Amino acid sequence: MRLQKMATIKEILRQFEFPVYLAPMEGITDGAFRRICKEYGADIVITEFISSDALSREVEKSIRKMDFREDERPFGIQIFGSQEAPLVAAAQYAAAQNPDFIDINWGCPVKKIVSKGAGSAILQDIPKMVALTAAVVKAVNLPVTVKTRLGWESANKPIVEVAERLQDVGIQAIAIHGRTRAQQYGGEADWTLIGEVKNNPRMTIPVIGNGDINSAEKALAYRDRYGVDAIMVGRAAIGNPWIFSQIKALLRGEPCIEPTYEERVDLVMRHLRENELTKGERVAVLEMRTQYSGYFRGIHNFKPKKIQLMSALSIAECEEILRG
Repeated sequence: MRLQKMATIKEILRQFEFPVYLAPMEGITDGAFRRICKEYGADIVITEFISSDALSREVEKSIRKMDFREDERPFGIQIFGSQEAPLVAAAQYAAAQNPDFIDINWGCPVKKIVSKGAGSAILQDIPKMVALTAAVVKAVNLPVTVKTRLGWESANKPIVEVAERLQDVGIQAIAIHGRTRAQQYGGEADWTLIGEVKNNPRMTIPVIGNGDINSAEKALAYRDRYGVDAIMVGRAAIGNPWIFSQIKALLRGEPCIEPTYEERVDLVMRHLRENELTKGERVAVLEMRTQYSGYFRGIHNFKPKKIQLMSALSIAECEEILRG
């Protein structure tokens, strides 16, 4: 589906009965995985996060992260940073690639990102968060969205106010992960505040819920319970693009079907070979090690094969192990 230029986020979301995003994940949501998830039902996909400092310096590895194909649309490029000049420069560089929107990462809890004042670190300085977001909105002629968290720690969860202020400076949608930075990825995501943001009468932009969506049943239940405009699936999609087809099946009133072992193997091999074309065989094989648990979750007696795959160094070796 090719969108008209400058479609708003609301226009993008209206194309789908219930929009489902593939969450941006570092080391996971490269082009090969995004396309697989699109094929299985993900409506909207976003790049891995890209450092604004690296992009403003035109670092080749960061530039390559922006590569995408037309069949990935609606497609967004996600950037992160903590200083206005490189963040604006990165947004303009990203906009020149003609994605459908630019997304700012104000939610990453990883220490090396937070230590630079980026990602969820910005939740300690809301005025700066708002100012930097406003600068990006003014700098590009594309929709800008934000992905963030409830707050820095449990004692301070200002997301209702934050969402209003970001809307006021021009973002077109906000994705909220139902945890604080202090929680990292532990504990249970709290969707009650996501619901409060959505039900805030001042909010007019789409609110996208994220956190602990690990089944089709939960995706639809949380949609109904909290009224969000879209759902974002993150870690549950790793090695499990079928979660998107299962969500779509449930929407149609059809049963959720689990893939066979042979179907899983075929998709892993496709994933490996697509990444080989852009990253080389060694990198493709090494990166796939993080996804085997997802691809073969629930398969009886798979552990011995996984142990072998952890030391495999070629695609041919991987295929021999999987099909043996």
